Amino acid sequence: MPRVLLSSLCFLVWPAHSWCQAKPQLSPAASVFIKEDAPVMALAHVRVVDGTGAAARTDQTLVIAEGKIVALGDSATTKTPDGAKVLNLTGRTVIPGLVGMHDHMFYPSPGGGLPLYPEHAASFPRLYLAGGVTSIRTTGSLEPYADLELKQAIDLGRLAGPKIHVTGPYLEGPGAFALQMHQLKDAEDARQMVEFWIARGATSFKAYMNITPDELAAALKAAHAHGVKVTGHLCSIGFREAAALGIDDLEHGIEVDTEFLPDKKPGVCPNPQAAAKALLAVDIAGKPMQDMIHDLVAHHVAVTSTLPVFETSVPGRAPLDSRVLEAMTPEARVAYLTRRARVSDNSLTSDAPGIFKKELEFEHEFSKQGGLLLAGLDPTGYGGVIAGFGDQREVELLVEAGFTPVEAIHIATSNGAQFLGELDKIGTLAVGKAADLVVLEGDPSANIKDIERVELVFKDGVGYDSAKLIDSVKGLVGLR
Repeated sequence: MPRVLLSSLCFLVWPAHSWCQAKPQLSPAASVFIKEDAPVMALAHVRVVDGTGAAARTDQTLVIAEGKIVALGDSATTKTPDGAKVLNLTGRTVIPGLVGMHDHMFYPSPGGGLPLYPEHAASFPRLYLAGGVTSIRTTGSLEPYADLELKQAIDLGRLAGPKIHVTGPYLEGPGAFALQMHQLKDAEDARQMVEFWIARGATSFKAYMNITPDELAAALKAAHAHGVKVTGHLCSIGFREAAALGIDDLEHGIEVDTEFLPDKKPGVCPNPQAAAKALLAVDIAGKPMQDMIHDLVAHHVAVTSTLPVFETSVPGRAPLDSRVLEAMTPEARVAYLTRRARVSDNSLTSDAPGIFKKELEFEHEFSKQGGLLLAGLDPTGYGGVIAGFGDQREVELLVEAGFTPVEAIHIATSNGAQFLGELDKIGTLAVGKAADLVVLEGDPSANIKDIERVELVFKDGVGYDSAKLIDSVKGLVGLR
């Protein structure tokens, strides 16, 4: 049905429906990836995992009109509007679009020398969307102006990509390992930095490893005055100290928490090997860890899981995914495989397997105690984790941590939307919400590996071809 005819029908027949609204036109650069864009669509006879944590429902029909979900229920009783395009999705599953909560727009340069992380504005938006990620928080920007301009281009329909919540530049003190990071001078510098970037559109901030307690406190005060949240990948500051200061979220889990090192100096990032040894000695069920978890929950501090990036540090563990290797430039592929082999050579002396196992246990326990667990991928490390594919791997690893598949999907969708304050719009499948959803072959509620079998990704009711998006950026990761 032509869109102009649909608009006339809306005016004459459906004036009370808020979903009868014209959508912005997409540019050729975005529309080339669209497979389904009928004004009204019915996804019929599909299995639904709605993101709430409820069990999968079979033989459902979900109706999309003008970017919204307007009906959802049993196929036998859910009416399909006259003129709607019907997709028979027998054997497929629909889940909410993933909400990536640690999804950078940069990736490590394979060139060696200085640690540099070039912006991947060409490949990453398409790969996130292709992987079923319809919303992201960048969780630390190295090129914040590029992130803001990229967000605008996607919002205006000029480029294909997810909805982006832009995090400001890293709030880092002296000792930053990346040349692209500003190093804070003092608390006033932190305050000014937060104010400057909020005025330019940043919607969150990330405190980093060498920030001081005074600088973090100043950043938190300035951000919270604007209703903006702050997360942290911390080292100089322990989790409980950060919670007392008022931080909203903590990245990576206990893999980076240094507070269990007995002789840790206040405000100083300790030796990472010593911190790892101390963490290995801590029992998840023991009082020190339980006290820390209860403290985080009491202060309403969320934790973002980024299991894929830590998995690459465990010798021989991360899957050799052909999709990931094909997405890389030849130089990035060689650099990654070389480093991967070096990690495997250190298998006898590595603490990584024990730390990774403890992280899995911690995340399950934190959630069980009532903590809000979020999901991301963190496409950094030494290059084995990339946009979209890493988000899928994160969901698989949450299942390995002890969550059921529907619980893992809930964490990767609803929990992220809740933290962003957008649960009324995205994160679960329900009438009135944005039609941000993923069509998967198979049944991820029974086999979580089916999370990788993405066929279509709908964002605001527009269905993108996952395979076409992936093919368009093969050989680009590591470059742009």
